[in-house]
Amino acid sequence: MCGLIGFLAANGGAAELEAAIEGSLPDMRHRGPDEGGVWSDDDVVIGFRRLSIIDIDRSHQPLPWLGGRYHLIFNGEIYNYLELRDRLARDFGATFETDGDGEAIVAGYHFLGEAVVRELRGMFAFLIWDSQERVMFGARDWFGIKPLYTYSDERGSFFASEKKSLLDVAAPGTSADVDGTALQHYLTLQYVPEPASMHTRIRRIESGTSFTLRPGEQVSPKRYFHPDFAIKPVPEPEKLYREIAEALEDSVEKHMRADVTVGAFLSGGIDSTAIAALAKRHNPRLLTFTTGFEREGFSEIDVAAESAAAIGVEHITKVVSPQEMMDSLPLIVWYLDDPVADPALVPLYFIAREARKHVKVVLSGEGADELFGGYTIYREPISLRAFERVPGGMRRGLGKLSTKIPEGTRGKDLLRRGAIGIEERYYGNARIFRPDEMGLYRGYDESLSYMDVTKPLYAATTHLDDSTRMQYVDLFTWLRGDILVKADKMTMANSLELRVPFLDIDVFAVGSSIPTDQKITKETTKFALRRALADIVPAHVLERPKLGFPVPIRHWLKDDMYDWARAIITDSQADHLIDRDAALRLLDEHRAGPHDYSRKIWTLLVFMVWHGIFVEGRIRPEIPEPVYPVRL
Repeated sequence: MCGLIGFLAANGGAAELEAAIEGSLPDMRHRGPDEGGVWSDDDVVIGFRRLSIIDIDRSHQPLPWLGGRYHLIFNGEIYNYLELRDRLARDFGATFETDGDGEAIVAGYHFLGEAVVRELRGMFAFLIWDSQERVMFGARDWFGIKPLYTYSDERGSFFASEKKSLLDVAAPGTSADVDGTALQHYLTLQYVPEPASMHTRIRRIESGTSFTLRPGEQVSPKRYFHPDFAIKPVPEPEKLYREIAEALEDSVEKHMRADVTVGAFLSGGIDSTAIAALAKRHNPRLLTFTTGFEREGFSEIDVAAESAAAIGVEHITKVVSPQEMMDSLPLIVWYLDDPVADPALVPLYFIAREARKHVKVVLSGEGADELFGGYTIYREPISLRAFERVPGGMRRGLGKLSTKIPEGTRGKDLLRRGAIGIEERYYGNARIFRPDEMGLYRGYDESLSYMDVTKPLYAATTHLDDSTRMQYVDLFTWLRGDILVKADKMTMANSLELRVPFLDIDVFAVGSSIPTDQKITKETTKFALRRALADIVPAHVLERPKLGFPVPIRHWLKDDMYDWARAIITDSQADHLIDRDAALRLLDEHRAGPHDYSRKIWTLLVFMVWHGIFVEGRIRPEIPEPVYPVRL
């Protein structure tokens, strides 16, 4: 696990940037506190920071292979690397000088070419430089667990795990170049959808894509992963449940491969409890971690502790105060690189910091909802079936009627959503500012729509039912835009590697074949997964509704956080983008009640803090030294 940075020169002379590349490495020291290094020739400069997980002594990067023909920099973990190495040795006579997973990637590229990415079971972002063919090959993992930013100009193309590294070494003059389209989407979705970033000229290599690049060429990734929900009939449900359990157990076993102690996050829900229970089979001394708040209804600490006791693992908790949230937000936003307005980032940051005192690696339950139908919103098509029998003109009339009903009235939103098609009403698990609420964004463009993000996703899924189409949309929006960004950024901020066994390509192969009636019912979500885990998770967790890490900002922005929030808005120099007076009115209306505007306010606060750090340079969080475990 590491942070990487690379540069491919358009016309040679790359070594002239070696000092600058090396000087940018401290920006991602949190990703790799154990060691660092840089290598260059006339075409490329590549550098890294490393967190040692496997083969601590010999898998140093940049990693040379085949007499130095190839050099690899690699962020991630390949869980089937032992099997891949064996295959390459058996079929091609490959030899290896280390015991690590990085060599499996570069050797696989040598013998299999670009197709090697389809052999990799894991999370990854990597660059391989072939000095003989003068070509760079790069890729990002199937689901987008690990990040990879890119920037190009007349000098050539830059790549990095952290955008701040690119802002330092590649594009220092672009810090004020805010992408208006990205900001508009952020205000709707609470994250910037890939491949954009909040800076106009800095982009992201998308999940499930790879690229081949020669000096002077433009980066043009191509998709190798086309998620296919190839739904199959289920004549024997019990057989399906066994397949799910076996796939997940195999994934957890491989995700436990490490030369250091592995722990697990435990929120108290079915997903994380299943991962922890399976992980304990491979590590009887497993440590689990959870977080919460001292406010009723906003903590899973008690339930998580009960789950930990039931599966017999040691449990460590961290309670987060409103003052800690306020104090930490600038630092958290610095680690994020781009604003993500999910309040759950904050407790995740603190529990990752606590976990890093004890372990280097944790498992977590991200991805289960997207693969197995876990979000309550996926049941919406069931509740809207009656509208499908209503003629189109009458449906539109019901939609107009909904606009006359006062806000907060029961049934208003049902009428509104029932009157429109799925392509218009669903664009992921967030809706912050609606188009009619965008007046506070001074750059609002009526010709832009959230539907621009989802249109190609719906076009690719016309053969699927509505609930499955929602899952597909989430794989490319909510999962990789919010869930995986906060998972990677908040754990890596603490030099902690997070692994997500549900987001395994073999688990996906099983989950994507499940019929909708085995995922969603009128009574529950993740139906088949719950049945598959009946003998793995404690009974009190099996049918428990999803809670996650809820954050009481609705209450705190009325009292503990009010003055703090008002100061952020007042001090911000982003008034040319966000109407300061409108933001302050929103805060005061939230405080006065009865409406809850906390998520809208939080979205504005996170952006203003981001702007203060990355554009104004007014906010300069103090970056702590990496945390080292008290035991391994």
